[in-house]
Amino acid sequence: MGLDQYLTRKIYIGGNYKHRKVTGSVKIKIDGKPVSVDIKKLSYIEEQVGYWRKANQIHNWFVENVQDGEDDCKSYYVSREQLQELLATVTDILGKVELIDGTLHTGTRWDSNGRTETYEDGKVIANPEVCEALPTTSGFFFGNTDYNEWYVKDLEDTKKILEDALANESDEYEYRASW
Repeated sequence: MGLDQYLTRKIYIGGNYKHRKVTGSVKIKIDGKPVSVDIKKLSYIEEQVGYWRKANQIHNWFVENVQDGEDDCKSYYVSREQLQELLATVTDILGKVELIDGTLHTGTRWDSNGRTETYEDGKVIANPEVCEALPTTSGFFFGNTDYNEWYVKDLEDTKKILEDALANESDEYEYRASW
């Protein structure tokens, strides 16, 4: 349970149009059994090019910049330019952020004795103002909203996801989150 986020790349095939001159075959097996795919009926191939778990600052960026503020677990078209904009923002923050020793909030538990907070040593962001372009956001099981090493790790993962996705020639991407 929690915030799961997906970036999908859609590759238009248009196998049902003769002028596209689509050739080849698709050979897929599931549990050792072949799956029949008629290439002449193939419209799109979809690849999951990104997955995040509780990267709420990235989710918030998509909600505000792609979904017109609607946080509704639906799939949304994302332009290549929007992905480039997010990559530039992530890269800028990573170039400025400074991690120092600190204490990380790792959780909250409730039991018969009441509420207990748990902490561990780690790294926190000394200059959180550089994160203003990608603020954390809270939500139903959205994860930690502190500016620390986990925030930075989410940005590093996002940078790799976006660089890999943008290395392919495609203009069709979709973002979807669920919780």
